[in-house]
Amino acid sequence: MNTDIAATLPGATKTHRDESFPVASRLIAPAHRAVVLAFYRYVRAADDIADAPGLAPEEKLRRLHAFEAALDAADPAVPLARALAEADRRHGCGAAQARLMLDAFRQDAVKPRYAGFAELIDYCTRSADPAGRFLLALHREDEAAQGPADALCTALQILNHLQDLVKDRERIGRVYVPEPWMALAGGEEAFFAPGNGPARRRVLDAVLDRVDTLLDTAEALPRSLRSRRLAAESVATIATGRLLARRLRREDPVTGRVDLAKADFARAFARAAPALAHLGFTSDAAVCRRIVAGSGSSFRLGMASLKGERRRAIHAVYAFCRLIDDVADAAAPAPERRAAIEDWRREIDRLAGAPLTPVGRELQAATRAFGLDPAEFHLLLDGMAADAAERVRIADAAGLDLYCRQVAGAVGALSIRIFGATQAHAFALSLGRTLQLVNILRDVDEDAAIERVYVPLDRLLEAGIPDGPATCMVQDPRFAAVCRALADEAEAGFAEADRLLAGLDRRALKPAILMMEGYRIVLGHMMRRGFERRGPRPRPNRRDRLRLVTLALRGQP
Repeated sequence: MNTDIAATLPGATKTHRDESFPVASRLIAPAHRAVVLAFYRYVRAADDIADAPGLAPEEKLRRLHAFEAALDAADPAVPLARALAEADRRHGCGAAQARLMLDAFRQDAVKPRYAGFAELIDYCTRSADPAGRFLLALHREDEAAQGPADALCTALQILNHLQDLVKDRERIGRVYVPEPWMALAGGEEAFFAPGNGPARRRVLDAVLDRVDTLLDTAEALPRSLRSRRLAAESVATIATGRLLARRLRREDPVTGRVDLAKADFARAFARAAPALAHLGFTSDAAVCRRIVAGSGSSFRLGMASLKGERRRAIHAVYAFCRLIDDVADAAAPAPERRAAIEDWRREIDRLAGAPLTPVGRELQAATRAFGLDPAEFHLLLDGMAADAAERVRIADAAGLDLYCRQVAGAVGALSIRIFGATQAHAFALSLGRTLQLVNILRDVDEDAAIERVYVPLDRLLEAGIPDGPATCMVQDPRFAAVCRALADEAEAGFAEADRLLAGLDRRALKPAILMMEGYRIVLGHMMRRGFERRGPRPRPNRRDRLRLVTLALRGQP
């Protein structure tokens, strides 16, 4: 064994007080803090070896091997290794988790770039997740807490990577944002160019979308823990993660370091106080409500007209729609988006057993309460998988009907069961198609900017517009006439929905009626403005909103 390892350890770059997230805070029981610090100091020293800018990869690997050998031997010549080995002997945890992290640090020594998000997640399972598992083992917590703990640790690791983007690249030549993601901003050099903020922002936000989903999964951790102190620590840690993620959305980590302020930490730890009494934990329903509240959806008024379990169920459905739509629209490589859609497909399959995410568990509750058909969720995912392609075109009327059935009809079919109006299936499918036509007309330019054209190609060819770059297609002077014809079709769709509604329970269908009237207003604004000059998205004005609120307040629309 190399007995000179103690002399070759670099000086500590941080203490536990310098980290971005709580480490061995006063919330941890005094009996455990020394053990936690022994673990932290050992892995921090190993991480510093892997990150030492003046060492060649071969020398980093040699020192990491010697540092691990010192742990295995509880070498008294290496106090950090000896302290962790003794802690492991007393408590039965620490060494195994540290070895997993050493494996990640050896990867750091030789791997400067990542080929995809799955590679990055695999790295996090070894560089971050073992720290959470160590804390769970130290507190003798159940294995059920490992899933949300892993999600939290992975989220925090990615947030650290985003904080340190410039420092890691300049000091140690390492970048953790996967190369295909940076390619969407023009490649690595363009991604790091200070003046390329808008393109970089889209990529960073796509990464932060993944982080937010991980933090949502982590919200189950505090209520999964028996230890009140560890639960409080996890509440504070999740809160700091949320605060940092929000700061990273507002500020650019390439043009300046993004850090939390002391006031942010104070707010995070204030949220931990109720957890000491096992109170105030975030429920799965609250996670869905937060997603809905942050969406700015025009459907919120309709959802607000529901009560109790019906509102909770529609929130779950909408949160699912919001998350998968964000995946499909994200500035991530198409294969990565499709892979994320398939992850959600597996979560829907778990509705029959044990979902892993808060939205999945809420969908399971809604499915059991209202007899929702999981096939409708899969139809939605089929539509999102189509949207996740690098280039979206629809061939003909049959293709348009299928797409509308997937992304809008499925939502209608799920919603009417929650509303208690199962006899309204035909109305739901008809209205869903009509609302999607309005969406297509409203979002023509936004969609074209990401190479999506939902107006069928056969209609465009009839007008003399060949397939080509999307922005050229929608700017063709003849495109407006095709839009007017589609708008006429949407107008006829509203008339058909009115006809179908005549024989149905309008009180039960109030949320759908509110949605229908809001979209009818938007279509009217577009038709009056004309499709030759599209401009900003048309939105209900103050009079329109007053009309909708009045409609919502009526006992029966």
